[in-house]
Amino acid sequence: MNQTNFLIGRGELLTHEIKGPKRGMDKAEVYTLQQARRRLTPQFVDVAVSLDKLPDNACPGDFGVARLALNPSYIARSFFPVAMLRSVGLESVGSRAVKLTPEGWSKKGPPRESTTTELFVVGRRQAFRRLKDWAAQLEDGSNEAKDLSHIERFSAFEPKDRIVSLGEEKDRFFEVGIHLLPGDNDQFVQRAFTRYAADVGVKVHADLAFSAGNLWFVPAEGQHDNVERLAEFSFVRVIRSMPKLRGMRPVQRSPGVIVACNLPTDQPLSSEPKVAILDGGLPEQHCIAPWLHTYRVLDEKAADDPGGLEHGLGVTSAFLFGPIAPNGTAARPYSYVDHLRVLDRETDSEDPLELYRTLGLVEEVLLSRQYQFINLSLGPDLPIDDTDVHAWTSVIDDLLSDGETLMTVAVGNNGQMDRSVGNSRVQVPSDCVNALSVGAANSIDATWTRAAYSAIGPGRSPGVVKPDLMAFGGDAAGSKYFHVLAPGAKPTLMPQLGTSFASPYLLRNAVGVRAILGSDLTPLAIKALLVHAADSSTHDKLEVGWGKIPEDLMDVITCPVGVARVVYQGELKPGKYLRAALPLPAGGLQGNIRLKATFCYASPTDPQDSVAYTRAGLEIVFRPSDKKVKEGKSNADTKGFFDMKKYATEEERRSDMGKWETVLHGNKSMRGSSLDNPVFDIHYNAREAGAPTTGAEKIRYALIITVEAPKHADLYNEILRAYAKMLVPIQPKVSLPVHV
Repeated sequence: MNQTNFLIGRGELLTHEIKGPKRGMDKAEVYTLQQARRRLTPQFVDVAVSLDKLPDNACPGDFGVARLALNPSYIARSFFPVAMLRSVGLESVGSRAVKLTPEGWSKKGPPRESTTTELFVVGRRQAFRRLKDWAAQLEDGSNEAKDLSHIERFSAFEPKDRIVSLGEEKDRFFEVGIHLLPGDNDQFVQRAFTRYAADVGVKVHADLAFSAGNLWFVPAEGQHDNVERLAEFSFVRVIRSMPKLRGMRPVQRSPGVIVACNLPTDQPLSSEPKVAILDGGLPEQHCIAPWLHTYRVLDEKAADDPGGLEHGLGVTSAFLFGPIAPNGTAARPYSYVDHLRVLDRETDSEDPLELYRTLGLVEEVLLSRQYQFINLSLGPDLPIDDTDVHAWTSVIDDLLSDGETLMTVAVGNNGQMDRSVGNSRVQVPSDCVNALSVGAANSIDATWTRAAYSAIGPGRSPGVVKPDLMAFGGDAAGSKYFHVLAPGAKPTLMPQLGTSFASPYLLRNAVGVRAILGSDLTPLAIKALLVHAADSSTHDKLEVGWGKIPEDLMDVITCPVGVARVVYQGELKPGKYLRAALPLPAGGLQGNIRLKATFCYASPTDPQDSVAYTRAGLEIVFRPSDKKVKEGKSNADTKGFFDMKKYATEEERRSDMGKWETVLHGNKSMRGSSLDNPVFDIHYNAREAGAPTTGAEKIRYALIITVEAPKHADLYNEILRAYAKMLVPIQPKVSLPVHV
C-alpha cells in the first residue's frame, strides 16, 4: 500500500532574522506652506465657530471634535500628523475612510475622486480657536509645516453626520458609539454623556454597554427629536437604529417528509479539541448526547426560545456530522462539543436590547479562554459598512487577537438583497479580521457555486476578502438541502438551508485537522491551511473569497505525488525582518513548477480607526534567486507574489493599505531552474491608532508553502532528506480509518 505523505512541519527552523533595507526618501510636497495656509485658514475659522455654537453641556471639559482629512497622497502611517497634533493640543480619537477629490496630488494627471483617511481630532475649543494664529507662525520646512501641507480638508463634525439611521418613526431604541479620551480611567466621557442624555430626554442603558479600543458602544432609548439632540454631544461618533438579531430562522425548509438516518456508534476521533457552539440551546429530546460534552444555559433566568432550540440542534448537528444523507449513516464526529445557549426567550423580536444582551454572553464565553474552536451562526441583521466598525466585530476581534482561538462566523443569508446599496454584503460580525467568515456553497461537487442567499463581499479594508471561505450550506433550487438532526429521541432528519450550517460544517473540518494531527498545529496554522487548500475555481472573489474547502480532509493534510507542503509557525517582532527560506531538493528543481503560499497572523485592533483597524501588518517580498543581485544592492531581486489587487484599490496600493491584511494568499508558476535559494522576506509593521508606534507586541503567524513539481514524483522525500535535521512529517496522533 502506498505511503501517505502528511504535512511537513517545523518550517520555522528555516527562518532567521536579517538586517532591514534602507527606507525610501521623503515624498515631494503637493502644497507649499503658503498654499496650505491659504486653503486651510478659513476652514480652521469655520470649525471654531461651529464648535462655539454647541451648548456647553454637549462639550464636557470644553472638548470638541473635528474632522481632518489627509490628502490622498499621504495616507501611509508614516505621514500621520504627529507633530502638528502635539503642537496645537489636539489628539486623534479615531479615523475612517472617505472619498474626496483633492485640489492637488502627487500623481500625474488631474486629481480625481480618491479614498483617503479622515481623522477625528479632539481638543479644547480654545485649541481650535488658536489654529488660525498657529498656522500663521509656522516655519517653512518644519515637521509641523509638513503636516499642515498634507491636510486636504478640515471640517466640523456636524450632528447630522453622526446619524446613520433613526429607522421608522415608531422606533425608540438606538445604538450609540462614543469616542473616549485615551487613558481616561475616570470614565469622564461616559459620565458626561449619561448626564447629557438625561438632559435631552434620552435613557442610556449603560449596564449593557461595551468598550472596545477608544469606543464605547451603548444602547439608548428615546424619541427621534431627542436622539437628534443627542447627536450634538461632541464625542458621539455614530447613532443608528437598533438592529435585530439574525440567525434564528432558516432561509427556507423543504416541506417534504421527515426521513430517518443512522448515527455512528464510535466515539469521536479525539477527545482533545475543546469546541463550543454558541447558539439557541437544545431541545429536551435529541440524539447527540453521546457526543455532547456539556450543555450550558448562560442566562438561567430566561426561558428557551422554541425556534432557537431547533436552530441550535441543527447547527450542532452540522458540526458533529456535516450534512447527513437521508436514510444513510452520519459521519463519525471528530470531537466532543459543548453547546452554550446565548439566545433565549429574552432575546426574541420583542426585546429591542437583545443585540447587547447576546453579545454580553458571547463575550463571557470568549473571556473564559476555555475553547480553541468556536462557531457563531448569529449576529446583528446588519450588513457591514466601510465607515464604522460595529460593537460585535470590535469585541470579538479583540478577544481573538492572541491567535489561540479559531472562530467560524456565518456571513448571513442576505445575498439576494440589493447589491447597489450594499444590503447583500456580509453581515456583522463576519467582518472580523481574526475570525473565519463562512459563506454557503450550493453543492459538494466540483460544479459548486455560491448559494444565492449567501452574503457577498467585499469586506472593509483591511479585511477586504470576505467571506474568507465557502462550505456547503444547501440549495433549494437544486433540492440539495443540508440535512441535520431533528428534535426527538430517534434520529430523524430535517432539510435546511443557510450559512448557519455552512459555518459549523467548516469548523468540523478545522477540528478534524486538530483531531488527526494533534497540538503540533496551532489554531492559526489550521486557519492558514484551510485558506491554502481552498479552491475558488473561476468564481469572483467578491462572491466566494478564497474559495470552497475540500470535502475530503485528506486533501488538506496530505501531499500527493510531486507535491510538498510545509508549515511554518512562529512569532514576529515589530520592526524586524524575518527571512523564510523555501525548501528545495538537494539538486534543485527541474521543469515547470508551481509555488503557493498563505500567510495568516492574528492582530490587535483599533475599533475607533476603521481605516487603520489592524495594528499589525506584513510587508512580504519574494526573492527567487540569490544569484540575481543588482549592482550596489545587498539583497537579491524581488518578484511579485501576492496580487495586491485582491486587497486594495489603486490608490490604497500606492500607500500601504494592502500590507495590513491578516490573510495573504498567492501562487505563481515558474521554471524550477529559476530558483536559487529562494526566500520570503517578512517585515512586521506596527501602528497604533493609525500612527507609527514603538510599543507594539510580538504577533503570532503561520505560513503554509506548497511546492508542486510534476517532474519530481518523490519531491516530498527529496525535501525531507535535504533538510533531515530540521523538517519532519507531522504524523497523525490517532488511528485513522481507511476513509476520513
